[in-house]
Amino acid sequence: MVLSRGWALFLVGVGVWTWVIWPRFALAIWNDPRAWAGGVVGEGTPTGFLWIHALLIAASLAIGTTVGVLGVRGWRGARSRG
Repeated sequence: MVLSRGWALFLVGVGVWTWVIWPRFALAIWNDPRAWAGGVVGEGTPTGFLWIHALLIAASLAIGTTVGVLGVRGWRGARSRG
């Protein structure tokens, strides 16, 4: 598949955006009282609210990383084609 430099740059941007947004969201979920059975941050056992969001965040970071890597590879490939 041939990827233009513009699309490659877009994919890199999506990968970077993913790593900017999702860790901040993870921190917000961690600090949410609904994430803990005790109703206080860090007290009690983690609830389903925390686990499902942790799974979503991990999947999003994995997908974002893959997209970013594909963008970098596409950029390098476009550069070598000249």
